[in-house]
Amino acid sequence: MLKSKVITASQLGQVIQRLAQDLNRDLVDKDPVFVGVLKGSVYFFTALTQLLSRSVVVDFIQVSSYGASTSSSGTVTLVKDLTVDIAGKDVYVVEDIVDTGLTLVDVLALIAARHPRSLKVVALLSKPSRRQKEVPLDFVGLEIPDVFVVGFGLDFAEQFRNLPEIWEFSPQGEGGHEARLEDHRHK
Repeated sequence: MLKSKVITASQLGQVIQRLAQDLNRDLVDKDPVFVGVLKGSVYFFTALTQLLSRSVVVDFIQVSSYGASTSSSGTVTLVKDLTVDIAGKDVYVVEDIVDTGLTLVDVLALIAARHPRSLKVVALLSKPSRRQKEVPLDFVGLEIPDVFVVGFGLDFAEQFRNLPEIWEFSPQGEGGHEARLEDHRHK
């Protein structure tokens, strides 16, 4: 059940604009490859890379650790690997949210094994109170409390990714996902 709006579409736009400005300063003299972690980062990744002041190579990696749960299983499965050569490049891993850090640790290890010149992490959201593995976060949009959130790419069992804002979500409740989504679409 969608409980309350945590971050509005307008706030998301402001955060992404700030991150893009920070990244534009960081990209000077770099050979950048932006790697989006699918599926959750796709909305953030697209909005962010469109605001960059220079051309960048983009690629995607997909891992799975949640399934139909609100907590990470701790077991990461590689679903889609990179298709571009990142050796000697400046890689920016773009994540929707860093929660326990378990998934990101594995993603960073996979990418580091390909010998990039540098490796940085860009996260829209961070939940430091849930961190089980420390991971380097070079660019962070917002820190949020320990609540499960959906929208703007974040999902519960593949639902709610298409909300234009971020909502707190509780899997308890009555009625189908679609009915609840429709109830909250324009609030």
